[in-house]
Amino acid sequence: MSKRMTKIAIIIILVVLVLILLFGVFKVQNVVLKQIYPTKYSEYVYLYAKEYEVDPLLVFAIIKAESNFDKDVVSSSQAIGLMQLMEATAEELARKLDIPFTDKSLLYNPELNIRLGTKYFSDLLKEYKQNTLMALTAYNAGKGNLKRWIDQGTIKEDGSDIENIPYKETNNYVRKIVRDYKIYQELYYNK
Repeated sequence: MSKRMTKIAIIIILVVLVLILLFGVFKVQNVVLKQIYPTKYSEYVYLYAKEYEVDPLLVFAIIKAESNFDKDVVSSSQAIGLMQLMEATAEELARKLDIPFTDKSLLYNPELNIRLGTKYFSDLLKEYKQNTLMALTAYNAGKGNLKRWIDQGTIKEDGSDIENIPYKETNNYVRKIVRDYKIYQELYYNK
């Protein structure tokens, strides 16, 4: 082997060793993953998750799926903000919480959006006996669709066959949040 080839081999070996050290010892992958799975707006998420008894990491997973932390996003169905709330749902929640709600543009406010979205999800968890899969399904597809699917026998009332959700978007949504929630738990729960 020539001197040049030997030098190249040594450089490659050193680069590989450095990468192994970075990913093994320094957990660089966690640093990268925390960029992909951020905890933006944590002051509001932790505050309202505690108030409404929802795991804050689940709220982060919902926000990631709904808006990818873009407070200004509007869906094709006109859901607004971080937790993608419909105006009618937000008005009803604000009325229950005695919060002034004069215009849908208020949903672009991260604090209000997270407060109302977390409250809504908390209410769904209570309604579906703390069944996260059923609450997520209702959050995305609506309670009416979920009731119809249960009544038709498409999915069981306990959510044990949630993979049978007939709306592809909702089916993927629930799976994505469950996956992202696990990732948030691995990244942010102290082990």
